[in-house]
Amino acid sequence: MATVKSFLLPDLGEGLTEAELITWLVKVGDTIELNQVIAEVETVKACVELPSPYAGIVTALRAEVGTTVEVGTALIDISQAAEVDPAPEEPPQQDDHVPVLVGYGVAGVAPSKRANRRQPAPPVALSAVAKPLASPPVRHVAQQEGVDLAEVPATGVHGDVTRADIAAYLDRAPEKVDAGRNETRTPIAGVRKHTAAAMVASAFTAPHVTEFITVDVTPTVELLDSLRTTDHFREVRLTPLAMVAKALLVALRGNPSLNSEWDEDRQEVVTKHYVNLGIAAATPRGLMVPNIKNANMLGLKDLAYALAALTGTAKEGKTGPGDLAEGTITITNVGVFGVDSGTPILNPGEAAILCFGAIRRQPWEFEGEIALRSVTTLSLSFDHRLVDGEQGSRFLADIASMLSDPRNLIALS
Repeated sequence: MATVKSFLLPDLGEGLTEAELITWLVKVGDTIELNQVIAEVETVKACVELPSPYAGIVTALRAEVGTTVEVGTALIDISQAAEVDPAPEEPPQQDDHVPVLVGYGVAGVAPSKRANRRQPAPPVALSAVAKPLASPPVRHVAQQEGVDLAEVPATGVHGDVTRADIAAYLDRAPEKVDAGRNETRTPIAGVRKHTAAAMVASAFTAPHVTEFITVDVTPTVELLDSLRTTDHFREVRLTPLAMVAKALLVALRGNPSLNSEWDEDRQEVVTKHYVNLGIAAATPRGLMVPNIKNANMLGLKDLAYALAALTGTAKEGKTGPGDLAEGTITITNVGVFGVDSGTPILNPGEAAILCFGAIRRQPWEFEGEIALRSVTTLSLSFDHRLVDGEQGSRFLADIASMLSDPRNLIALS
């Protein structure tokens, strides 16, 4: 006799209690296999594929694409015939615990009790036609533009909608303008929702102080040009950001308070003896701050490799939850946009963030004369609960001294 199993949204780790359903990869009536990917969901930290813990026939899809689902809520019903081998049953759980699937996070992290009190929602009547295929970044673009993917002709290799498809559709589609108000309303969800909440919490919790310094980085620029021609660095994308990151990591050795955290619950200052260096990145999903774990252990070459890999993954929208967790200090590179400086807001839980502005050729006093030099502005925002003015100033000055004369990088190392 057939039995029906309900697959509940599992604990996705990192204390997350909800996720947005991005797409169904199956429909009612499909026969699916054990561990077959059935849906994609997006948390505030990453996109995650959900494999089915059961084999059988899909009898109901219990959530609509675009809705936010809490951990422990039924997503899909799967009918198992007698001849179908089900996945091993989960051991009996207490009412306040939701099972954690392999790959979704650390077992034992309790989900929201509010989610556990919810009863499985009645099956939602969905179309038997599969939802249009598209990657999460493409879905984000469609959402921003107010485009229904079902209306866009797909040209992707696997029948999926691409960015180019959306652009072509917009070129020939009439504008959707509210004649009365001429405005567009976009739901706040996913990364944008998380970023907004985090920035507000940071701005109104940590007392921010921002300091600025303008520095002649001509020696650093010349050193980078020279290093790129050597065999050791020829295959590496060696950028000014790599040198700024290395200078920051060295400066932290003499200024450990910049790599600390305020623990409000325990009323303790937690000084980190490792550095997980965050790099603020503009991605298709919005602002993200992935970090390089134990960056303080890396030489310049490995650091350059890690920066290239981290930013490349972020821009492709493939950053995982682990890459976003446990950052200790951050760099934001506004110089890539031609901006000279800024007053960045701290990443929650961190003591400092360094803003790296554009490098410009401009007149500068050099050896008693006016010369054309490469000049940039650095700004440092820090949590005044953790960092005194003297400590923040010394840290910023140390970074500047290493960039104005790379020999100081060797000396301070």
